Amino acid sequence: MIVKKFVPCIYLYNGHAVRRLNDPSVVETDPLRLVRFYNENNADGLIVFDMSDTDEAHEEALDVIKEICGAAEMDVIGAGNIRRMEDVKKLLYAGCRKAILDYSRESNVAVTEEVSLKFGRDKILASYRTVEEISGRKELLEKYVSALLLLNPHQIRETEKITELPFFVEVNQIALNKLMEIFAYKNVCGVTGNTINDNYRDIPALKNLCKENNILVETFEAAFQWADFRKNSDGLVPVIVQDYRTGEVLMMAYMDEEAYQETIGSGRMHYYSRSRRTLWLKGETSGHFQYVKSLAADCDMDTILAKVSQVGAACHTGARSCFFNEITRKEYEETNNPLQVLGEVLDIIRDRKIHPKEGSYTNYLFEKGLDKILKKLGEEATEIVIAAKNPNANEVKYEMSDFLYHMMVLMAEKDISWEELAAELANR
Repeated sequence: MIVKKFVPCIYLYNGHAVRRLNDPSVVETDPLRLVRFYNENNADGLIVFDMSDTDEAHEEALDVIKEICGAAEMDVIGAGNIRRMEDVKKLLYAGCRKAILDYSRESNVAVTEEVSLKFGRDKILASYRTVEEISGRKELLEKYVSALLLLNPHQIRETEKITELPFFVEVNQIALNKLMEIFAYKNVCGVTGNTINDNYRDIPALKNLCKENNILVETFEAAFQWADFRKNSDGLVPVIVQDYRTGEVLMMAYMDEEAYQETIGSGRMHYYSRSRRTLWLKGETSGHFQYVKSLAADCDMDTILAKVSQVGAACHTGARSCFFNEITRKEYEETNNPLQVLGEVLDIIRDRKIHPKEGSYTNYLFEKGLDKILKKLGEEATEIVIAAKNPNANEVKYEMSDFLYHMMVLMAEKDISWEELAAELANR
């Protein structure tokens, strides 16, 4: 049984969100504002159509798409302005989890096999308006494409006669109760378009309606009920909150039953405020929401560990973490945490670029420019190859460290983060 998804979309034109593919009327000048709304209402994904019509506008659109991907708490699918494999790569490198080939263009059909073999079938979708665009390509699609996007809701029945591939349906105007009829089709995996864009606040209620109609939707399901927890003397359970990416401990708070149920239902962290004696949605006033990635109970069932995506600061003081009042410390080097060490070194290199320091080799590289950085990177790569022929492994280690340092100088020069590289490696 296919999980049905509510997927808003952004039609991106000249940096703004416009009404639809054939209507460039601006509906929002700041697309990131829309992303925040979709995050807050538990959308299951986001499709971004690049409607740019020049190479320069396309590059600018990719910058906006990168920002959208960084802000979105759901998977982003990129579409539009694909002419060759390089364009698919740019969308994926901007942070999109998948890319959509436009099957009304023969050039997109022609690169299907190539991009699927390069990036993986699960990364590729195909869009179409009529079944004629896909009817003669059933074998190609089912071998190299993971899903479809139907841009015409009147072709649902015809699509199901041709292929078993799951497909999204773009719907721009329909009564919300009619969505249940669309979701009733076996292979429809989601709905996108202005029907979702205009009614994003109703996504949580629509999901509940789907569940009442035995339609499978994407929601958190708790393995434990509130009664399974051991509460403290106030009937509360403490919650330790961690950044899901870095493992950094951000804060500690408490939940009562209402906060627990609201957290499970909304996908955003809710707590019980002991000072105000009321339910507390983290970020309600500051905008610093915490999006749930996982919840786990300890062995005694009396503490919850929440791994979250933190927007902004976790602490009310404006600090990233509440734990900044150092009590005592024994000096040590945190060399056992590779991500932390690499992150700190990259931060120092970036700081050198912004605040030059006299005599700094890093600043010497930045002053000489990209060609010098690339020359040094090439030299260090060669040194690794030479050192690897030596039986002493320490020499390889030293040369790899030199290479990583120069690579991070290039990362700072090109404004690339470790998070972006980690995401790219994870995608592979």
